[in-house]
Parts: sequence; C-alpha cells; structure tokens
Amino acid sequence: MKKLFLIGGAMGIGKTAVCRQLNREMPNSVFLDGDWCWNADPFQVTRETKAMVLDNICHVLNNFLHCTAYDTVIFCWVMDRREILDAILDALDRADCGTRCISLLADTADLTARITKDVSRGLRAPEDVERSLSRLPLYEALDTIKIDTTGKSIQAVCREIEGLP
Repeated sequence: MKKLFLIGGAMGIGKTAVCRQLNREMPNSVFLDGDWCWNADPFQVTRETKAMVLDNICHVLNNFLHCTAYDTVIFCWVMDRREILDAILDALDRADCGTRCISLLADTADLTARITKDVSRGLRAPEDVERSLSRLPLYEALDTIKIDTTGKSIQAVCREIEGLP
C-alpha cells in the first residue's frame, strides 16, 4: 500500500526542509512542494490562479500516486484551512493508499527566530514574521496530526513522521 503524506504548516516552520529529508530517507519516494506549482512573477492571488494551482497540485500528485515506481508520496504546502485539504483529498485517487495529514507547529519564539534568520539571509521579507505567526492558530484548529517542531532537528521531526501508524 502506498503512503501519502500531506504536510502543512505556517511559512518558515520547516515544511520543505523536513519533506526533502523524508524524500532522501524513504525508499522509492517522491516529493512535491505546492509552491513549485505556483511560482509566478508577479505572484497573483485570484479565483482563477487559486483554481489553477489546486489543479496543478492534484494533477501531479495523482500522477505520482498512479506511478508504480513510488511507494511514498510526500507533499507540503501552507494548507491552513480545512477547505484546502478537502479540495486536495477529494481530487486524489487514494485507493490502496494510506494518507496522513500533518500540521507542523512551533512556539512563537522559535518560529520568529527561524523567519528572522531567513530575513537576514534575504530569503524572506520582514513582514513575513507577523504573517506566519498569525496563521499558527489556524493549524492548531485543523483535524490533522500535530507535530511540534520547537527546538527539534529536521531529523527528529522526520523520525516522528516516519513513526506514525
């Protein structure tokens, strides 16, 4: 049976880093970052672009799920509302597929430090700190498996994910 991991979390929480590591560690796995399906300049959030990105994500994920070369499909994206998760789950062919929906969390000091480090490296804008912190409660309210990443290494978070039933 295939495994599908849908990993959400606020900007800067470590989704991509964790998923890259999982992809390296899990045999016959494939990783898709939802941001790769919406890498546009200028970045525009409209009804049309939202529908397009969901279609892109679901199309690629279904291709991965149908491909016999992969046992594990790993996906990450912001996914801060139930409607986003449901839209993705409803569009996927998950027959013979165990699905785990996970939200990565961190305390505000840890998340602030991570994003501030990215800001100092020119990877994020200063206003991203508040934008990310404001979304943390949305993940706590979701019916997902919660993994607190506060003070944990990427490898420790991966162990928790790999240990899920």
